[in-house]
Amino acid sequence: MGRVEGKVAFITGAARGQGRSHAVRLAEEGADIIAIDVLEKIPGAPYGPATEEDLAETVRQVEARGRRIVAAKADVRDYDGLGAALDEGVARLGRLDIVCANAGITTQMDPVDQLTEDMWLDMMDVNLNGVWRTCKAAVPHLRAGGRGGSIILTSSAAGLKPFANVGHYVAAKHGLVGLMRTLATELGAESIRVNSVHPTNVDTAMIHTDRLYRRFRPDLENPTREDMAEAAVHLHLLPIPWVDPVDISNAVLFLASEEARFITGVALPVDAGLTAK
Repeated sequence: MGRVEGKVAFITGAARGQGRSHAVRLAEEGADIIAIDVLEKIPGAPYGPATEEDLAETVRQVEARGRRIVAAKADVRDYDGLGAALDEGVARLGRLDIVCANAGITTQMDPVDQLTEDMWLDMMDVNLNGVWRTCKAAVPHLRAGGRGGSIILTSSAAGLKPFANVGHYVAAKHGLVGLMRTLATELGAESIRVNSVHPTNVDTAMIHTDRLYRRFRPDLENPTREDMAEAAVHLHLLPIPWVDPVDISNAVLFLASEEARFITGVALPVDAGLTAK
């Protein structure tokens, strides 16, 4: 216990899924949390949005671990709103040490030449531009603390290898690797470390949609979660269909902690061997 004791972490997309898991795991190890989520439907996303009740549950779970949390509705597509929410959190909690740029979406799956311009731009504005905005807003607070810090960008296995029919997602997630390495280069002299995590499929609402089930099991008329699992296991070297959110949170915790104090500019797969296969 106490691997990030006394630190403050800013987490985007924190109302549920990986974001909530990151908030709870860091709180278990001593961090206070600044949490934001858009709480609105994103165009083209094949799953429902997180809700105010979801964000309230994140607050409840963090507070149940004895930590403070400042939570707000904010959109990574809106730099002013994002920055205001972060500024308020830092003012109330007194510092910033860890940034988890986690917010991301999936949308329509089609070959690149069949994607609409709106589909492409919506993906970029959340998954790439939104991460840039998050870092732009956070870096001044990290600098002001004079203690260094850790920035962790949530990319994907699709940030390290291509997949058909999700070219906009692949492009955005590859772009995060370039952003991560550039930030690591620019901020290293100030002891601000920047790394990315690259999950395989994670057991959240993002992957459990009828559309994705049919992509994995086109041989079935109405495939189920279990049907997808039978196919998804073949993506990996390890015999599992997907990982749990806490598996990504444990990697985030490691990169945020002093155990990783000399690790920067690294793209870390948490993918059951997908990118090695």
